[in-house]
Amino acid sequence: MFPGIGTVINIFTIIGGASFGVFIGAKMPARTRVLLTDVLGLATILAAAGAVASLWSKRYISALPTGWSLLTVLGALLIGGFIGSAAKLEDRLDGIGERLRIRFRASHESTFVEGFVSASLLFAIGPLAILGSISDGMSTGIDQLLLKSTLDFFAAMAFAASLGWGVAASALPVGIYQGFWTLVGVGLGSILTGYQIDAMTITGGVLLLGIGLKLLKIKEVAVGNLLPALAVAPLLAWGLHALTR
Repeated sequence: MFPGIGTVINIFTIIGGASFGVFIGAKMPARTRVLLTDVLGLATILAAAGAVASLWSKRYISALPTGWSLLTVLGALLIGGFIGSAAKLEDRLDGIGERLRIRFRASHESTFVEGFVSASLLFAIGPLAILGSISDGMSTGIDQLLLKSTLDFFAAMAFAASLGWGVAASALPVGIYQGFWTLVGVGLGSILTGYQIDAMTITGGVLLLGIGLKLLKIKEVAVGNLLPALAVAPLLAWGLHALTR
């Protein structure tokens, strides 16, 4: 095997799951597709709760100054949101999705862009995408990415049943994102300590919550603009950890 094989497998499972979902979705009544999207929204919120649970882990709390466990995540979200808004990341993601929609000749009224953006964020956010890719790059195993690939297959199938081919197109940014972390693993080895991983996981959980609220049509959150928070969180946690020494 070669570094990156885990991401290659992940890409094929996303495309395969989405293709299967589109095939099934065409035979489903509209109310069933809406229900599937609602189920995905609820499942995404459940996944967010699991990620945010690290906020109360002893490893994370003990690594930061007293009372800064929540403030670290808040600070990462605020700084990351400022960076993302200035760079107009949400608009850029929408723009990529729109260009791909035209490329795939999907109608303007279709859910192509929504499927592309929502699936891209869902599949990229989370500790498995980062840790699994780093592990793959270090040639220490692809077990985490195989687990992620299995989960992504069924998620892509459910997403595509209601949101269409945009879900399959999300394999492109996911491949680029995980490919970056694979290169990090190849070049630098393990660069994140446990408490930094926790900070990133919690922040990712908050972003997943935003996706869940959007899928349930409760609140439109510009989650794309918050993506830089995933990079800010471990750096901010590291800086605060240095103050406790």
